[in-house]
Amino acid sequence: MKKLNLLLLISAVILSGVLATYYWVGFKSRHHIYDNVNTIPKNKVGLVLGTSKYVKSGSINLYYKYRIDAALQLYSANKIEYILVSGDNSRKAYNEPSDFKNDLIALGIPADKLILDYAGFRTLDSMVRAKAIFGQTALTIISQKFHNERAIYIAKHFNINAIGFNAKDPKYGRSTHLREYLARSKASLDLVFNVSPKFLGKPIAIP
Repeated sequence: MKKLNLLLLISAVILSGVLATYYWVGFKSRHHIYDNVNTIPKNKVGLVLGTSKYVKSGSINLYYKYRIDAALQLYSANKIEYILVSGDNSRKAYNEPSDFKNDLIALGIPADKLILDYAGFRTLDSMVRAKAIFGQTALTIISQKFHNERAIYIAKHFNINAIGFNAKDPKYGRSTHLREYLARSKASLDLVFNVSPKFLGKPIAIP
């Protein structure tokens, strides 16, 4: 009985920590999130956080589509000059940055305005590399609101002056939002323990 009570207590503490972290991340980023392209401040670089182009069924991933739409909207409104796409290219047949690049070019974004980061395996990697590799200390993050909040929280830790432009959020993404509770806790632990990106490398200048 004592073991059961102890297990319940530990579970309650962990759950409380996860919930507190989730809301703390949202609270800390609340003044840096924008939905309206007319009110968002201008930055030189917009950072699109990568995701897969397709879901398992083979249909287009709406998280991907809506991030494309948001990046195009910001660029067309002259709120960003360059688009840095940071995503996963850990294997030859899977290339998030190139997928974004090809579709953005098809929508009229000049190729010389697109910069690709092939080692954005996690949000932390994308944020650290934006500063360490691409030299950006101020930028506009482009993703869904829940993701932007976490990215901004990480960015502030590394002294990056980041704001977020919220892409439309797919209605089918309930499981994604549930995973966000754990993702924010993991992100906070990564910052506490000074976890580094998988890869860094030589600086790449953005004109």
